[in-house]
Amino acid sequence: MQVRRWRLAHGRELELGAEALIMGVLNVTPDSFSDGGRYTSVEGAVAAARAMIEEGAAIVDVGGESTRPGAAPIAAAEEQARVLPVIEALAKETDVLLSIDTYRAETARLAVSAGAHIVNDVWGLRKDAGIAEIAAATGAGLVLMHTGRERQKLPDVIEDQFAFLRGAIEIARAAGVPDEQIMLDPGFGFAKDPGENMEIIARFTELADLGFPFLVGTSRKRFIGHFTGRDVADRDVGTAATSALLRMKGAAIFRVHDVAANRDALRIADALLAAERARD
Repeated sequence: MQVRRWRLAHGRELELGAEALIMGVLNVTPDSFSDGGRYTSVEGAVAAARAMIEEGAAIVDVGGESTRPGAAPIAAAEEQARVLPVIEALAKETDVLLSIDTYRAETARLAVSAGAHIVNDVWGLRKDAGIAEIAAATGAGLVLMHTGRERQKLPDVIEDQFAFLRGAIEIARAAGVPDEQIMLDPGFGFAKDPGENMEIIARFTELADLGFPFLVGTSRKRFIGHFTGRDVADRDVGTAATSALLRMKGAAIFRVHDVAANRDALRIADALLAAERARD
């Protein structure tokens, strides 16, 4: 697996490819589909982040607005009031890499100023292209996620991935974001039915032709419940299975709720990849 470096804000960088890396999900929201309402205080959120770090998370992704289907949007000021104190506290108390999960440029700017190293945009710069300018100005790592929401998708899931993500890359480059700061995400669960999600996993190696590393986020998603019959709280085993499969197909970073379970699954995948390289 190709080893490369991902350039991030505040002079940080992350080596990708040598081993799977985990991004822990920290939703400071009352209504996220899996963990909404669990971490509404700064102290509780910081404690949860510390637990993720101890279990092996290299990145903590802080989000202040639910992205579940049907979630009501909130004002930017409310989003910022939720996330900025948590990011500031974590930046002071830990050296973990911090990511802000937002589609608003102003929230991204304030979060990076507060200590975030990465901006994770679930709309792939389609809601607020100004996020690209923030990444260019601050050196923040930029995650560009594919989504099928609010648009007509192409019939073939991989062709649609290429069309949408190439457009996002063009927006980022036009704003001055160097390729070394860009990470892609296929957007599992975002306007995709169970069959489409599984086809993306089956054909994931085709996405390597885009030329960028990939972050994936299957954690507790509805399609895992579809195939396992499990409710959202019981989907961590299914999530770990998809993490291992996607690691074997080239994914670099895994955005998950249960860090420990996925860490174990990914260590097995990495050991198998090492054995295959040794055989070759």
